[in-house]
Amino acid sequence: MAYNFEAGEILLINKPIDWTSFDVVKKVRNTLRVKKIGHAGTLDPLATGLLILCTGKYTKRIDEIQGQEKEYTGTMTIGQTTPSYDLETPVSEAKDISHLTPEHLYAAAAGFVGTIEQVPPLYSAIWVEGKRAYDLARGGKTAEIKPRTITIKAFEITGIEGAVISFKVVCTKGTYIRSLAHDFGQKLGVGAHLSSLVRTRIGEYKLADSLTIEDIQAIRKAQLEANGSNP
Repeated sequence: MAYNFEAGEILLINKPIDWTSFDVVKKVRNTLRVKKIGHAGTLDPLATGLLILCTGKYTKRIDEIQGQEKEYTGTMTIGQTTPSYDLETPVSEAKDISHLTPEHLYAAAAGFVGTIEQVPPLYSAIWVEGKRAYDLARGGKTAEIKPRTITIKAFEITGIEGAVISFKVVCTKGTYIRSLAHDFGQKLGVGAHLSSLVRTRIGEYKLADSLTIEDIQAIRKAQLEANGSNP
């Protein structure tokens, strides 16, 4: 496939774990030597999966793309809470889960399906009084974050292995899966945190069709060689 990155492309990237979305943009920008580039929908560093990058004329479609329905798979660990609602921070509280049955889990998940109010995590990039919420949180400060109206179109429990619960979620823009995991644990009365997350789809764009960072580097190398330039 012939790419024209400067004119404009929509790139589906499989984001590696521990990379920020900006890390991916920076790496791809430097690899492709393209000026106009941005991403459509942030992924947390501990999440992996589909990150869409737009170059050239397609940067105008970023808002349209990131506004589309999203699909995730992942795991939650029940009975344990963390301040960040994921594994960025250590477990701060643990509770017994021996009384919970699969039926409790299915019923709790079903209660989140529909249009709901969700409070984003304090450890998030939301602006609060001129600062990022995560900067306040990492500095030991608290802030009031207002709830957002979101829609959970599907929340399926796909596996149960002790305290680790596998799930699939289909949701609208602005949904924090970390908050969903936290709220799920609160509903069960034992707490929970997000222990892994993969974004599998944004609208019609699928993770199965994505490229790795190594693929991007190989494409660039092939272009340079075809043009008689040194990589």
